Amino acid sequence: MELDEAFGSVGQFGRSQKRLTAFLVLLQVYVACQSMLIVLVGAVPEYHIDQGEIPASTEELARHVRFADNFTSIATEWYLIKHEAYKVNLASSLYFAGLLIGNIVFGPLSDKLGRKPVYMSGLFFDVIFGYVTAFAPSYEIFAMSRFIVGIMNGGMSLVSFVLTQEYVGKSYWALTGSLTNLTFAVGIAVYAFLGYYIREWRFLAFVSNSPGVFFFLLSFMLPESPRWLYSQGNTAEAEDVLQYLACGNGKERLIIKLKPCAGTMKKNDSASGVLNLLKHPVLRWRTIILMYIWYVCSLVYYGLTFNAGELGGNLYLNVALYGLIEVPAFPLCMFFIEKSWSGRRKTTTSFLIFAGFACIFTMFLPENSGFFFSPTLLALCGKLTVSAAFNIVYIYTSELYPTVVRNAGLGVCSMTCRFGGVLAPFVPSMKTLNPSVPFMVFGISGVSAGFLTLLLPETLNKPIAESIEDLQGPVYQMLKNKKAE
Repeated sequence: MELDEAFGSVGQFGRSQKRLTAFLVLLQVYVACQSMLIVLVGAVPEYHIDQGEIPASTEELARHVRFADNFTSIATEWYLIKHEAYKVNLASSLYFAGLLIGNIVFGPLSDKLGRKPVYMSGLFFDVIFGYVTAFAPSYEIFAMSRFIVGIMNGGMSLVSFVLTQEYVGKSYWALTGSLTNLTFAVGIAVYAFLGYYIREWRFLAFVSNSPGVFFFLLSFMLPESPRWLYSQGNTAEAEDVLQYLACGNGKERLIIKLKPCAGTMKKNDSASGVLNLLKHPVLRWRTIILMYIWYVCSLVYYGLTFNAGELGGNLYLNVALYGLIEVPAFPLCMFFIEKSWSGRRKTTTSFLIFAGFACIFTMFLPENSGFFFSPTLLALCGKLTVSAAFNIVYIYTSELYPTVVRNAGLGVCSMTCRFGGVLAPFVPSMKTLNPSVPFMVFGISGVSAGFLTLLLPETLNKPIAESIEDLQGPVYQMLKNKKAE
């Protein structure tokens, strides 16, 4: 039988798959704490310099500055203010630069070596260097550890997302993808909650990193992806994993016999990876468009989140609010992307354009216009809709790539996504030029990405390609011909 037919027999989302998915989805709380760490650990409390001129050296500054004692951070420990303030944003950008490298390396590696070993290795070193962050004796060690955590966190979370998709039937990919992104949003609020009660930055970094140990130990129980095994020609091993899932779903007597995957019949397919994204015209154009969409989603998403620290009011409430505002994005996505009149493409386009205009309109509202007409509310609406778009893009991208290059495709798209993350910490600081500049950048980016999404094909209720040959198969040719008509 075909793989999708086997999932129909095993159960597309039975008890065993729910347990595996729940575990990997909960991992996003840990991922969110690592991603948002700098928002609180790098926050700058109120301070006073007891002399007229700003001291030129850090040693001199340390003798004349007095920080409010409501919390500590790397800014208070290493005096990262005034001429040293850029180092906070630099540490954040180094983390996202690490994510970029992690996505480049881990995506193709997991396509070649397997999902589980690459995921386990990334999580192990993520936890180790997370503790290096908490005990860093200097800013340089702190920044270096954030860079390495970024590499491991980015690669590990990418592979774990793919696993949540490949453990279940295709009809549940939207659900598992949305749950992953929803839990990341909740993780931001959990981190704000921890920060509210843990005001010492080293202890906060330690506590935020510790759940990683729990997830690493339990990850040994995860099976390899049956879709990856099947795409590599390991049909017997794929059948064993499917049998394991069937037993967990209460179908012990089920006998599974898979047909050989068409993509493994030729030797040259064993090199499927990043180069195949460039060699095949269909994949090449999809990748270019998706790269820009991912970049914009990341730039706007993280830019608005980091901007929470620039808002007035309670720092911890702002961070939690920017996380919790994403929660409504989950039911919105699940409703629209499964409707034939909207689907993946039109819904992504609408959310990105709405996010762009929400950011642009903030420039025309005065600060004291009340909450319901304030720039803060429009910025939150922009965060909600770009979160919804980001959620769909993960699912949409997974469906646009064949299994043999799916992780490579996700890796390349995530790589460009991290360029947006690298730039995001610096965009809110552009308000020194003009208060409207950050929102203009976010707005134009969102609108342009929304219109580009219309160039991609719809994937709702379409078959999933296992190999690159499947894109030239009769079902796909029929779809292509229908589109041409």
